[in-house]
Amino acid sequence: MSDTQVMLVDDEEFIREAVEIYFQTREVKILCVPGGEECLRHLEAGFRGVILMDVMMPRMDGWDTICEIVRRGLHAGNAIIMLTALDEPDERMEGLQEYVIDYLAKPFDPEALLEAVTYYLSLLGAGNAGDV
Repeated sequence: MSDTQVMLVDDEEFIREAVEIYFQTREVKILCVPGGEECLRHLEAGFRGVILMDVMMPRMDGWDTICEIVRRGLHAGNAIIMLTALDEPDERMEGLQEYVIDYLAKPFDPEALLEAVTYYLSLLGAGNAGDV
């Protein structure tokens, strides 16, 4: 597994490209995938770090993806930040709060997103994986 510790899961290609470019200019490696299935494949291959998860995606939305992450036991060592166009948390978050560390509304400020990612990466690196 590479040393990439940030994964963006978003079906919107423009969002993936914009975040990837912004993070790369700040020398932060990021893996961008278009959906939940791809996210799960990378987690099963050993990815651990911060997951930026879009809520509304076709086929497998963010909540379904988190449920599957938990069901497969892939949540340890990861911090999940939900990205959504909704103003407040979705009612589907009920029961998943312990797996979602933060909730950011779109459009998000790229600098605030990077700050949140950096903060949660520091917590994961401090040996708090699974407890973040």
